Amino acid sequence: MKKDLLEISRQARALLQDMHLLGVRDLVMPPGIETVSELPVCPLHVTGIDRGGSVLCRQETLEEIRAELENCRRCPLCEGRRNIVFGVGNPQASLVFVGEAPGREEDERGEPFVGEAGRLLDRILFAMGLSRGEVYICNVEKCRPPQNRDPRPEEIAACEPYLKRQLAAINPRVIVALGRIAVQSLLREQTAISRLRGRWHQYEGIPLMPTYHPAYLLRNPAGKREVWEDMKQVLKRLREES
Repeated sequence: MKKDLLEISRQARALLQDMHLLGVRDLVMPPGIETVSELPVCPLHVTGIDRGGSVLCRQETLEEIRAELENCRRCPLCEGRRNIVFGVGNPQASLVFVGEAPGREEDERGEPFVGEAGRLLDRILFAMGLSRGEVYICNVEKCRPPQNRDPRPEEIAACEPYLKRQLAAINPRVIVALGRIAVQSLLREQTAISRLRGRWHQYEGIPLMPTYHPAYLLRNPAGKREVWEDMKQVLKRLREES
């Protein structure tokens, strides 16, 4: 609770500082608008305050994005899914983990990283001094590909706008991309993950650390050392930006 209040205070202070630099001294609700929830949703990357001091729009919530995605038919993966796997965790998380696509257990429960790879991710979080409730976890793809095949580029393209909106709603300080598909899709790179991991990149203006997927670590335990080195960099970055 205390951490949440400190984060809200930090965000409010940053917003007020930006407003001050723009010369904004007063906030005025548009005619007919009585509460923030009645404001229209801002387009991505657009501030909700104009130079005249008027609040023009608001950031949409994860609940609103999830509701829009509920009956998604934007790609053929909808035909075989049981559940959309949207994401779980803290909607104001400083750290977001982005995986590849749901597997069988995730599809059955509608929650990301609930199988053996998910339990390993929980242990990684524990080693970082974190829990699922403190971070946000989602995937590039929201529906399970048949037989757990790699999602196709057109399927990822159909889902990516929702990932961008999720990240805009959360506004994290750091993203961790888990696995080859997530890393190469977000970075628009075909470079091997072994060469991309361990170095900072950016996605939608947010620092991004690529690393191996927990499922890879189950098959290749020696990679755990490299993942831990990546997570130490993530923790350092979070401390520096807090």
